[in-house]
Amino acid sequence: MPQLVLLRHGESIWNRDHIFTGWTDIDLSERGMAESKEAAHLLTEHGIRFDRCFTSVLKRAIRTLWIVLDEMDLMWLPVQQSWRLNERHYGALQGRNKDEVCKVAGEELFRQWRRSYSTRPPPLDDSDERYPGRERKYAVLRPDQIPRCESLQDTVARVLPYWHTHIEPQLTKGQNLLVVAHGNSLRGIVKYLDKIADDDILDLEIPTGRPLVYDFDAELSPIQSRYLEPKERNDSLARNSKT
Repeated sequence: MPQLVLLRHGESIWNRDHIFTGWTDIDLSERGMAESKEAAHLLTEHGIRFDRCFTSVLKRAIRTLWIVLDEMDLMWLPVQQSWRLNERHYGALQGRNKDEVCKVAGEELFRQWRRSYSTRPPPLDDSDERYPGRERKYAVLRPDQIPRCESLQDTVARVLPYWHTHIEPQLTKGQNLLVVAHGNSLRGIVKYLDKIADDDILDLEIPTGRPLVYDFDAELSPIQSRYLEPKERNDSLARNSKT
């Protein structure tokens, strides 16, 4: 049966500095590069291999994938990139320190902007230099496809069509897949696979650099999912449970 690995990119520089990132194209921190290497080692240790890979068009996800494939000697695998796997667009919050935003907006509104399902943050104006329509990588998109801001609900609405047309068909063929993307685009996929209610998705956190593996049955329904752990730790936990 096919396997799916979901991997949030390693820690980015703005993750480290507690800055809203969204579609801003920020690279990995040193820790993020180390997390990516560790993810590759875990995947190797557990004997997991892929037939095809998917990622966003943001460099922190792309570089994470590069590091994983390099460490696993799998750089020859086919890779598909799509803007639909990008992080949620945080609008006018992008580039702002999270602690400072929380102080100004208050904890309740801050939590709504960060974690609610349908609340959007303040939008960007088209003239703002942060507006993605100014970037060459999005020149192929229609104006209505380019966000000024997004809620998680908006993010799910753009991710799932790509899931149904590009990722799911490959799983149906029995292929093992690696999807390297972002906290919120992956939350959308997990929400769909695990049938998580809108209100319950607020508390779901996907950590950086931790491979999340899904096993499926013949009908492509998830049988189980798990984060990979070092085998030595798993063996230790097994021993401790017997004592």
